[in-house]
Amino acid sequence: GEFGITNIHLGNASSETELLTYAASVETHSEHPIARGITKAAKEKGIQLKEVTDFKALPGSGLQGIVDGKEIMGVSPVYVKEKRLSFDEERFNQWSQEGKTVVFILVDGQVAGMIALADMIRDTAKDAVQELNDMGVKSIMLTGDNQKVAQYVGKQLGLDEIFAEVLPHQKSDKIDQIQAKEGLRTAMTGDGVNDAPALAKADLGIAIGAGTDVAIETADVVLIKSNPQDVVNIIKLSRVTYRKMMQNLWWATGYNIVAIPLAAGVLLPFGIVLDPAVGAILMSLSTVIVAINAKLLKL
Repeated sequence: GEFGITNIHLGNASSETELLTYAASVETHSEHPIARGITKAAKEKGIQLKEVTDFKALPGSGLQGIVDGKEIMGVSPVYVKEKRLSFDEERFNQWSQEGKTVVFILVDGQVAGMIALADMIRDTAKDAVQELNDMGVKSIMLTGDNQKVAQYVGKQLGLDEIFAEVLPHQKSDKIDQIQAKEGLRTAMTGDGVNDAPALAKADLGIAIGAGTDVAIETADVVLIKSNPQDVVNIIKLSRVTYRKMMQNLWWATGYNIVAIPLAAGVLLPFGIVLDPAVGAILMSLSTVIVAINAKLLKL
């Protein structure tokens, strides 16, 4: 889905406009879905973004940049807790229980405010997970979000397993564990820089078309429409293609096992000789049948 702002709580910031100005100014340099949600909200309010210098991405934590001579950071709850910064924990816990993702905006190392965003889950995402389940495919979430948000979203989607507060390198490690411990073939879907290592590690990497260039370059398949249903279609198509391939392989092998001895004159002792013209027709027929069977490939 797409993220949209649901709540804003001020810390040291003087107003919501000031908080959003700082937040969107740095977030606009990121292609993360949460960053796009904050930037979109600021633009809808007509907020003019400011110039950012020394922009840096903080893998697994957030991002930072200099705006009007001040260090502005958009970071995760884990980062804030690690730095032992003061914030409204009661409000944060309430938003988390509601399944919202909370971004902390820091100005010169102090909490200027909290922005809560909700992942607007598409109906197509729920349907896609259900179809995957019906096909015997296990659905697992690897996310940097906190445990409460991940559990909420996972429950809404009907996922089999959920791993929250996962750092970028841990996503790749988790793919390794699944492949080694459970012996399963894995397909990873992602759209951000943080997903690139896991996309490369999985047996099949699937990038969202609206994602970052790094994710798209790393993946094996790119979903142009960013539709979760296309993940289901990819698996269906691969299975149907494999079945067609095996059908054609067995047909061609069986046909040649019978036809080659006939062409070599195995029936000559019985007075039966295969006419060269008939042999040429039968040889072409084998190719035509394989081509027709391939043409019948449908989802």
